[in-house]
Amino acid sequence: MSAAQGSAGGRFEVRTADGAVLKAFSEGAGQPLLLVSGLGGTAGFWADNAATLARSFRVIRFDQRGIGGSSRGSAPCTIAQLAMDCAAVLDAAGVARAVLLGHSTGGCIGQELGRFAPERLDGLILSATWLRPSRYMAGLFRTRLAILEADPVAYAATGALLAYPPIWLEANWPVFEGAEKGAPASSEARAVVRERIEALLSFDGSAHAAALAMPVLILGARDDMIVPCFLQEELAAALPGSRKTMLDTGGHFFPVSRPDAFTATVAEWIGELA
Repeated sequence: MSAAQGSAGGRFEVRTADGAVLKAFSEGAGQPLLLVSGLGGTAGFWADNAATLARSFRVIRFDQRGIGGSSRGSAPCTIAQLAMDCAAVLDAAGVARAVLLGHSTGGCIGQELGRFAPERLDGLILSATWLRPSRYMAGLFRTRLAILEADPVAYAATGALLAYPPIWLEANWPVFEGAEKGAPASSEARAVVRERIEALLSFDGSAHAAALAMPVLILGARDDMIVPCFLQEELAAALPGSRKTMLDTGGHFFPVSRPDAFTATVAEWIGELA
Protein backbone atom coordinates (compact mmCIF):
# COMPACT_ATOMS: atom_id res chain seq x y z
CA MET A 1 0.00 0.00 0.00
CA SER A 2 2.83 2.38 0.77
CA ALA A 3 6.56 2.76 0.93
CA ALA A 4 8.79 4.80 3.16
CA GLN A 5 10.95 7.09 1.06
CA GLY A 6 13.78 7.44 3.54
CA SER A 7 13.97 9.16 6.91
CA ALA A 8 16.02 12.07 8.18
CA GLY A 9 15.64 13.83 11.47
CA GLY A 10 12.43 11.91 12.14
CA ARG A 11 10.86 12.95 8.83
CA PHE A 12 9.68 10.47 6.22
CA GLU A 13 7.40 10.28 3.21
CA VAL A 14 4.61 7.83 2.45
CA ARG A 15 3.54 7.08 -1.12
CA THR A 16 0.01 5.74 -1.49
CA ALA A 17 -1.37 3.57 -4.29
CA ASP A 18 -3.25 6.50 -5.87
CA GLY A 19 -0.15 8.70 -6.04
CA ALA A 20 -0.46 10.85 -2.92
CA VAL A 21 2.79 11.63 -1.11
CA LEU A 22 2.25 12.17 2.60
CA LYS A 23 4.74 14.13 4.71
CA ALA A 24 5.17 12.44 8.09
CA PHE A 25 7.18 12.80 11.30
CA SER A 26 8.31 10.37 13.98
CA GLU A 27 9.79 11.36 17.34
CA GLY A 28 10.43 9.72 20.68
CA ALA A 29 10.45 6.03 21.56
CA GLY A 30 8.16 3.51 23.20
CA GLN A 31 4.49 2.74 22.61
CA PRO A 32 3.59 4.01 19.11
CA LEU A 33 1.05 6.84 19.17
CA LEU A 34 -0.44 8.04 15.87
CA LEU A 35 -1.81 11.60 16.01
CA VAL A 36 -4.53 12.42 13.46
CA SER A 37 -5.72 16.01 13.25
CA GLY A 38 -9.14 17.31 12.25
CA LEU A 39 -10.53 19.35 9.37
CA GLY A 40 -7.29 21.33 9.00
CA GLY A 41 -5.42 18.04 8.55
CA THR A 42 -1.95 19.25 9.54
CA ALA A 43 0.82 17.60 11.50
CA GLY A 44 1.59 21.07 12.83
CA PHE A 45 -1.62 21.11 14.87
CA TRP A 46 0.09 18.65 17.23
CA ALA A 47 3.51 20.32 17.47
CA ASP A 48 3.43 21.25 21.16
CA ASN A 49 1.53 18.15 22.25
CA ALA A 50 3.90 15.92 20.28
CA ALA A 51 6.96 17.42 21.96
CA THR A 52 5.49 16.54 25.36
CA LEU A 53 4.12 13.11 24.45
CA ALA A 54 7.39 12.10 22.74
CA ARG A 55 9.02 12.00 26.18
CA SER A 56 7.03 8.81 26.84
CA PHE A 57 5.91 7.47 23.46
CA ARG A 58 6.94 7.13 19.84
CA VAL A 59 4.78 9.87 18.33
CA ILE A 60 3.88 9.72 14.64
CA ARG A 61 2.00 12.54 12.88
CA PHE A 62 1.49 13.59 9.29
CA ASP A 63 -0.04 16.11 6.91
CA GLN A 64 -3.14 14.53 5.42
CA ARG A 65 -3.58 14.31 1.65
CA GLY A 66 -3.78 17.69 -0.06
CA ILE A 67 -2.74 19.49 3.14
CA GLY A 68 0.54 21.20 4.05
CA GLY A 69 3.46 19.28 2.60
CA SER A 70 1.35 16.35 1.34
CA SER A 71 0.05 16.01 -2.21
CA ARG A 72 -3.58 15.24 -2.99
CA GLY A 73 -3.45 12.00 -4.98
CA SER A 74 -6.34 10.87 -7.18
CA ALA A 75 -8.58 8.91 -4.78
CA PRO A 76 -11.85 10.44 -3.55
CA CYS A 77 -11.40 12.15 -0.18
CA THR A 78 -13.61 10.11 2.15
CA ILE A 79 -13.26 9.18 5.80
CA ALA A 80 -12.55 5.61 4.66
CA GLN A 81 -9.73 6.79 2.37
CA LEU A 82 -8.24 8.94 5.13
CA ALA A 83 -8.31 5.90 7.43
CA MET A 84 -6.47 3.88 4.79
CA ASP A 85 -3.90 6.66 4.67
CA CYS A 86 -3.36 6.20 8.41
CA ALA A 87 -2.67 2.51 7.85
CA ALA A 88 -0.21 3.46 5.10
CA VAL A 89 1.61 5.82 7.48
CA LEU A 90 1.89 3.06 10.11
CA ASP A 91 3.19 0.66 7.45
CA ALA A 92 5.81 3.14 6.30
CA ALA A 93 6.87 3.77 9.90
CA GLY A 94 7.27 0.02 10.46
CA VAL A 95 4.54 -0.02 13.11
CA ALA A 96 2.19 -3.01 13.32
CA ARG A 97 0.03 -1.66 16.15
CA ALA A 98 -0.43 1.76 17.71
CA VAL A 99 -2.72 3.87 19.84
CA LEU A 100 -4.53 6.30 17.56
CA LEU A 101 -5.40 9.74 18.92
CA GLY A 102 -7.81 11.50 16.58
CA HIS A 103 -9.10 15.02 17.14
CA SER A 104 -12.44 16.10 15.65
CA THR A 105 -12.55 14.69 12.10
CA GLY A 106 -9.46 12.71 13.13
CA GLY A 107 -11.66 10.85 15.59
CA CYS A 108 -14.01 9.84 12.76
CA ILE A 109 -10.97 8.62 10.84
CA GLY A 110 -9.90 6.63 13.91
CA GLN A 111 -13.31 5.01 14.25
CA GLU A 112 -13.15 3.98 10.60
CA LEU A 113 -9.66 2.48 10.99
CA GLY A 114 -10.89 0.63 14.08
CA ARG A 115 -13.76 -0.78 12.03
CA PHE A 116 -11.80 -2.23 9.11
CA ALA A 117 -8.40 -2.86 10.75
CA PRO A 118 -8.92 -3.36 14.51
CA GLU A 119 -5.73 -5.44 14.64
CA ARG A 120 -3.75 -2.21 14.05
CA LEU A 121 -4.99 -0.47 17.21
CA ASP A 122 -3.96 -1.01 20.83
CA GLY A 123 -6.33 1.78 21.80
CA LEU A 124 -8.39 4.61 20.37
CA ILE A 125 -8.60 8.15 21.77
CA LEU A 126 -11.53 10.13 20.36
CA SER A 127 -10.98 13.81 21.06
CA ALA A 128 -13.79 16.29 20.33
CA THR A 129 -15.40 13.90 17.89
CA TRP A 130 -18.82 12.44 17.16
CA LEU A 131 -20.65 9.26 16.19
CA ARG A 132 -23.07 10.28 13.45
CA PRO A 133 -24.47 13.32 11.64
CA SER A 134 -26.41 15.91 13.65
CA ARG A 135 -28.53 18.87 12.64
CA TYR A 136 -26.26 21.22 14.59
CA MET A 137 -23.09 20.18 12.80
CA ALA A 138 -24.81 20.10 9.41
CA GLY A 139 -26.06 23.66 9.97
CA LEU A 140 -22.68 24.85 11.21
CA PHE A 141 -20.61 23.38 8.38
CA ARG A 142 -23.05 24.28 5.60
CA THR A 143 -22.80 27.84 6.88
CA ARG A 144 -19.02 27.64 6.97
CA LEU A 145 -19.01 26.36 3.38
CA ALA A 146 -21.03 29.41 2.31
CA ILE A 147 -18.56 31.69 4.08
CA LEU A 148 -15.65 29.86 2.41
CA GLU A 149 -17.07 30.56 -1.03
CA ALA A 150 -17.77 34.22 -0.28
CA ASP A 151 -14.65 35.15 1.70
CA PRO A 152 -11.87 32.64 2.55
CA VAL A 153 -10.28 35.01 5.08
CA ALA A 154 -13.60 35.34 6.90
CA TYR A 155 -13.90 31.55 6.82
CA ALA A 156 -10.52 31.19 8.54
CA ALA A 157 -11.26 34.00 11.01
CA THR A 158 -14.63 32.61 12.08
CA GLY A 159 -13.06 29.18 12.43
CA ALA A 160 -10.56 30.52 14.93
CA LEU A 161 -13.24 32.48 16.79
CA LEU A 162 -15.33 29.31 17.13
CA ALA A 163 -12.45 27.02 18.05
CA TYR A 164 -10.98 28.73 21.12
CA PRO A 165 -12.37 30.18 24.36
CA PRO A 166 -12.66 33.97 23.91
CA ILE A 167 -10.47 34.77 26.93
CA TRP A 168 -7.73 32.42 25.67
CA LEU A 169 -7.84 33.86 22.16
CA GLU A 170 -7.70 37.42 23.52
CA ALA A 171 -4.49 36.51 25.35
CA ASN A 172 -3.05 34.63 22.36
CA TRP A 173 -4.07 36.92 19.51
CA PRO A 174 -1.26 35.87 17.14
CA VAL A 175 -3.14 32.58 16.80
CA PHE A 176 -6.06 34.47 15.27
CA GLU A 177 -3.76 36.48 13.01
CA GLY A 178 -2.04 33.29 11.91
CA ALA A 179 -5.39 31.72 11.03
CA GLU A 180 -6.24 34.68 8.81
CA LYS A 181 -2.86 34.50 7.07
CA GLY A 182 -3.34 30.78 6.47
CA ALA A 183 -6.77 31.19 4.85
CA PRO A 184 -7.44 28.82 1.89
CA ALA A 185 -7.12 31.55 -0.75
CA SER A 186 -6.45 29.47 -3.87
CA SER A 187 -9.15 27.54 -5.70
CA GLU A 188 -7.21 24.32 -5.09
CA ALA A 189 -7.05 24.92 -1.34
CA ARG A 190 -10.75 25.73 -1.18
CA ALA A 191 -11.54 22.54 -3.11
CA VAL A 192 -9.65 20.49 -0.52
CA VAL A 193 -11.55 22.14 2.33
CA ARG A 194 -14.89 21.56 0.57
CA GLU A 195 -14.27 17.87 0.01
CA ARG A 196 -13.11 17.41 3.60
CA ILE A 197 -16.23 19.10 4.96
CA GLU A 198 -18.42 16.89 2.76
CA ALA A 199 -16.51 13.84 4.05
CA LEU A 200 -16.99 14.71 7.72
CA LEU A 201 -20.68 15.49 7.22
CA SER A 202 -21.16 12.11 5.53
CA PHE A 203 -19.55 10.09 8.31
CA ASP A 204 -21.85 7.82 10.31
CA GLY A 205 -20.22 5.35 12.65
CA SER A 206 -23.36 4.27 14.47
CA ALA A 207 -23.74 0.98 12.58
CA HIS A 208 -20.21 -0.12 13.48
CA ALA A 209 -19.72 1.30 16.98
CA ALA A 210 -20.20 -2.11 18.61
CA ALA A 211 -17.29 -3.45 16.56
CA LEU A 212 -14.82 -1.14 18.27
CA ALA A 213 -13.59 -3.73 20.75
CA MET A 214 -10.30 -1.99 21.57
CA PRO A 215 -10.03 0.29 24.65
CA VAL A 216 -11.50 3.73 23.91
CA LEU A 217 -11.02 7.08 25.66
CA ILE A 218 -13.44 9.90 24.80
CA LEU A 219 -12.22 13.43 25.45
CA GLY A 220 -14.21 16.65 25.20
CA ALA A 221 -14.65 20.17 26.49
CA ARG A 222 -17.96 21.44 27.84
CA ASP A 223 -17.60 24.79 26.07
CA ASP A 224 -16.86 23.31 22.61
CA MET A 225 -18.95 25.24 20.06
CA ILE A 226 -17.96 23.15 17.02
CA VAL A 227 -18.47 19.61 18.34
CA PRO A 228 -20.69 20.25 21.41
CA CYS A 229 -20.44 18.07 24.48
CA PHE A 230 -23.82 16.42 23.83
CA LEU A 231 -22.14 14.67 20.91
CA GLN A 232 -19.47 13.30 23.28
CA GLU A 233 -22.28 11.98 25.48
CA GLU A 234 -23.90 10.26 22.50
CA LEU A 235 -20.58 8.73 21.49
CA ALA A 236 -19.96 7.43 25.00
CA ALA A 237 -23.44 5.91 25.14
CA ALA A 238 -22.73 3.98 21.94
CA LEU A 239 -19.44 2.69 23.41
CA PRO A 240 -20.42 1.53 26.92
CA GLY A 241 -16.97 0.15 27.67
CA SER A 242 -15.26 3.46 26.96
CA ARG A 243 -13.94 6.03 29.41
CA LYS A 244 -15.07 9.64 29.10
CA THR A 245 -13.25 12.73 30.35
CA MET A 246 -14.74 16.21 29.90
CA LEU A 247 -12.75 19.38 30.52
CA ASP A 248 -14.78 22.30 31.86
CA THR A 249 -13.11 24.73 29.46
CA GLY A 250 -10.84 24.74 26.43
CA GLY A 251 -13.15 25.15 23.44
CA HIS A 252 -12.89 22.91 20.41
CA PHE A 253 -9.12 23.17 20.19
CA PHE A 254 -8.52 22.20 23.82
CA PRO A 255 -5.35 20.26 22.87
CA VAL A 256 -3.91 23.73 22.10
CA SER A 257 -5.61 25.85 24.77
CA ARG A 258 -5.30 23.22 27.56
CA PRO A 259 -2.14 21.32 26.56
CA ASP A 260 -1.07 20.26 30.06
CA ALA A 261 -4.46 18.78 30.98
CA PHE A 262 -4.76 17.20 27.56
CA THR A 263 -1.37 15.50 27.41
CA ALA A 264 -1.55 14.40 31.06
CA THR A 265 -4.91 12.72 30.45
CA VAL A 266 -3.66 11.02 27.29
CA ALA A 267 -0.41 9.81 28.86
CA GLU A 268 -2.13 8.47 31.97
CA TRP A 269 -4.70 6.52 29.94
CA ILE A 270 -2.12 5.00 27.58
CA GLY A 271 0.01 4.08 30.58
CA GLU A 272 -2.88 2.07 31.99
CA LEU A 273 -3.08 -0.02 28.80
CA ALA A 274 0.24 -1.72 29.50
